[in-house]
Amino acid sequence: MEEKKIFVTKATLPPKEEFIQYVDKIWDSAWLTNMGDVHNRLEKRLSEFMDGVEVVLTVNGHLALELALQSLKIDGEVITTPFTFASTTHAIVRNGLKPVFCDIKEDDFTMDPEKIEKLITKYTKAILPVHVYGNICDVEAIEKIAKKHNLYVLYDAAHTFGERYKGKSVADFGDMSVFSFHATKVFNTIEGGAVTLRDKKRREAIDFLKNFGIADKENVPYVGSNAKMNEFAAAMGLCNINHLSEYIAKRKKICERYIERLSDIKAVRLNKYGSDTEYNYAYFPIVVEERDKLMMHLQRRISLQENISILVPMHMNATEADLMRSLHLLHLIFQRKS
Repeated sequence: MEEKKIFVTKATLPPKEEFIQYVDKIWDSAWLTNMGDVHNRLEKRLSEFMDGVEVVLTVNGHLALELALQSLKIDGEVITTPFTFASTTHAIVRNGLKPVFCDIKEDDFTMDPEKIEKLITKYTKAILPVHVYGNICDVEAIEKIAKKHNLYVLYDAAHTFGERYKGKSVADFGDMSVFSFHATKVFNTIEGGAVTLRDKKRREAIDFLKNFGIADKENVPYVGSNAKMNEFAAAMGLCNINHLSEYIAKRKKICERYIERLSDIKAVRLNKYGSDTEYNYAYFPIVVEERDKLMMHLQRRISLQENISILVPMHMNATEADLMRSLHLLHLIFQRKS
């Protein structure tokens, strides 16, 4: 008998018949992409869910981040965290900007505000913190620093969809927040992402940027991309948002069981949960001294799949030489165009 494998995560899916109802309507309309009715309904639904912020849907979270940065029209340096998925750093570099890495706090893995100011130079234009494993950054401290130095703040909120801090949606901090709706996330559109913001004018610019920079039939004012979410992905989102509270409740129950069973083990440090935050319980990070040894033990005991989630800090991944080479090539391209 073949052993049943335990995967790190499993995509949340709504009842099939709910999704099929949308598929039938899309089939009848033959409108598959380019901001159709289902796409527009999901933007409206998510805006209502996240305290009325502007929502721009995209094909994935990475392009949402790239376009959000592009909409700022900045050059120079962006202070960010090395403890993140590669997408965060790559979006900065692909915009011709230089990432400047700020260390993280040991207790929640988010950017340490006390270490930001010493990294600010005359070339610094923005701060790009990441909410890690559902832990929301110290938004008050970061906002204070940003206002003092006149910097943009763009949050990578890929891990925190549906969360609230002191009663406020996580989508409503900084100048913009960016979400991923990948299949592994607590809320998914199969593949997808979004930019959330309050600035209607910048929202319009991002709408243009995600559609090749096209403003109307005769005007293409931006060098854009093709980052539009299709109707089938949006349909999955409309189904899943109706079941989000169920998904989170189930994850919370599992999280509480882990805490109950692991809290007395001295060799394991668990994540801390604050009373000011409503979590989505999408992740359950632990800190151990001998990670590889623990993984080998788990793989032997329960056939744990090797794709266990591990974040290798970006400053240990892409070297500064690699990043500078990419920046140099981008600058050469921009110079030739100008």
